[in-house]
Amino acid sequence: MVSPATVPVPHPTPEAEEIYRRWIRFLDEEFLRHSSPERRAEIVRDQLYQLYLGRPHGGKLNLTLTSELPGNVINLSLDPLNVTMEAEHFAEVDRERFARRKPLLWFWQMFDRSPVGLNHWLGLRFRCMLGRHIFEHLGNGVKIYHGVDLTYGYNLSIGDGVTIRQRALLNDRGGITIGNNAIIGSFARIFSFSHDPGDYEKIRLKATVIGANAHIGTHAIVLAGQHVAPGEVVGAFPDDRM
Repeated sequence: MVSPATVPVPHPTPEAEEIYRRWIRFLDEEFLRHSSPERRAEIVRDQLYQLYLGRPHGGKLNLTLTSELPGNVINLSLDPLNVTMEAEHFAEVDRERFARRKPLLWFWQMFDRSPVGLNHWLGLRFRCMLGRHIFEHLGNGVKIYHGVDLTYGYNLSIGDGVTIRQRALLNDRGGITIGNNAIIGSFARIFSFSHDPGDYEKIRLKATVIGANAHIGTHAIVLAGQHVAPGEVVGAFPDDRM
């Protein structure tokens, strides 16, 4: 078995790394400077135009030609103000807090769905940068992999050294706390709400806690209100990984 400590960490070329770091630093400064939903939406729209269309935002769309409707749809959908998200339909959403985060949540999703989102080195750093503006708390040394699905973001607290593998679902409607150095496996599902058995439309919000150093296995499900003890393992892990 090869120890992870002996595997060299892949890096982009120095030129590319410098560009990536500058871009992330620029975005971080912009989101620190601007908290209004409208300005954040403009920033995200301009970035997505270049990521998806390879050109700056600008110019007038021809909204009358049927032949240009698909192009208009993609152009308009790159602006967070022109999209709706599932979380906006939930009755308990804090609309003011969510509004500030909606452009960033759209950026999170659209980045991961773009070719750039498959850039592993860049993606780990990009998601942590956005997470500091979305989450209630984000610790140091966190790794968030491709395709992690969020609900509100503002009810999510992540400690130091946490690893969240690809395609995990963090449904933080009722609040999720993840302790230091915990690992959330690929495709794991963590919930913080449940339905009333007698009325599917009635929602019960229950905070969920993942203790420090806990391991949530691949495809494991943690239901609302569960408190996973520190160091506990949920799901099947080989003996040499526990």
